[in-house]
Amino acid sequence: MLDFILALVMGGIIGWLASIVMKRDASMGIFWNIIVGCVGSVLGRFLYGMLVGGASDRMRDNPFNLETLGVAFAGAVVLLLIMNLIQRGRVR
Repeated sequence: MLDFILALVMGGIIGWLASIVMKRDASMGIFWNIIVGCVGSVLGRFLYGMLVGGASDRMRDNPFNLETLGVAFAGAVVLLLIMNLIQRGRVR
């Protein structure tokens, strides 16, 4: 249960940071920040696995190291890029 709560908190923080970078912070609340952070984390891990050929041992052993958090952040930014393209027809 504690891992689930930590994943939600970290997803919210990562989603919030990604929304600031993509200048969507004003249009997103805490709920959407959590969703973007968690879904972006999954997307980032998938893309990272395709580029590198699988998740590294560090990512599997410790979900809160810099590599994992960086991949999650990059995935959240990519997700917001995709959302901008769909909603606005352009990358902001």
